[in-house]
Amino acid sequence: MGATSPDRAFPLSAARPRGESATRGLLLLLALLGFFATTWLVGWRQGLLWCIGVGLGVALAAGSFGFTTGWRVWITHRDPTGLLAQFLAIAVCMLLSVPLLAAHPELQGADGPLSWSLLIGSFVFGASMQIADGCGSGTLYKAGMGHPVSLAVLPAFVMGSFAGSAQLPAWLSLGALPPVSLVQRFGAADTLLLQLGALGVLAALVWRLRRPDSPRRWRGPAVWVAGAALGVLGALNLVVAGQPWGIVYGLGLWGAKIVQALGVNLSHNAFYGLPVQNAQLHASLLADNTSITDLGMLFGALLAAQRSGSLSPRVSLPRRAWVASVVAGLLMGYSSRLAFGCNVGAYFSGIATGSLHGWVWFACAFAGSMLGVRLRKRLGVGAQR
Repeated sequence: MGATSPDRAFPLSAARPRGESATRGLLLLLALLGFFATTWLVGWRQGLLWCIGVGLGVALAAGSFGFTTGWRVWITHRDPTGLLAQFLAIAVCMLLSVPLLAAHPELQGADGPLSWSLLIGSFVFGASMQIADGCGSGTLYKAGMGHPVSLAVLPAFVMGSFAGSAQLPAWLSLGALPPVSLVQRFGAADTLLLQLGALGVLAALVWRLRRPDSPRRWRGPAVWVAGAALGVLGALNLVVAGQPWGIVYGLGLWGAKIVQALGVNLSHNAFYGLPVQNAQLHASLLADNTSITDLGMLFGALLAAQRSGSLSPRVSLPRRAWVASVVAGLLMGYSSRLAFGCNVGAYFSGIATGSLHGWVWFACAFAGSMLGVRLRKRLGVGAQR
């Protein structure tokens, strides 16, 4: 779901214009300065999370790794490449994360409750991400690449995530079961066997149902390298932050800080009035584990786009496509908070850390995507990227 061509990610050339080399050098210097500045202001852990975020942004953008596109290409053309690359990323992260969670109880998995909000939110998210052509990670990394539509969707996602967070307690009051951690219930070995087996069955199924003559969205090794890199970096995020890779909470916090800066008192809100959330509202944005990796992803995608020459692509869209994309961004932000994460926080990290809600999220969001692919065509946003 990226703007770069997957089979030409990071093209090599014998000589590059001096201006391009200077720009690339400046960006690398700024990335390094970001690490030192973050470390100086808030500590080593946040500095390392900045680096992990940059790496995640580079991997996503350079490999055109797309959760949204992977699902859509399978639904429309039965090309399994994107889905299989996602399964690879999850498996790599799982193999590293599950033993760590079993051996170090101080580490936190991406455990979410089994609730009505999970079922509804994940379905709505799956549909809306196809209209906006980007989930949380896709919107972030394409915004970092300067894609005009993603730059318009991102602020809507931020405010939708804030609204979803503020109303999450009301949704949970409709009914919820406690989180189910497979690691805690079955141990590391059985969790790995169970989930790797499930991923293997799904991989075999999508491969069997593929259309060999369908147009290929990805060619070459870039998407596979990106998938493996995301798996390793996701596990590193768990080690450094003490929690899995996530995106949505940070965006909601950005929205809450904006609303607070406009003079709105959130101390009486059922979510942001909680002591831990109130502390986050009054702390530096750099101190939030999710926010710092989100910022790093934006910068990492900028690095990759400058390297591949795909920065700020031009798009031509009808007005209704712009409106549909922004509305979809609002829905994505809102629904992702109800569902306890997007494709990263719930699907990728949920399954990789042995949370049952990750599998529920995957099933409901995929069903929503099947609807979203149809709506995408009717709304005229099918050719926006």
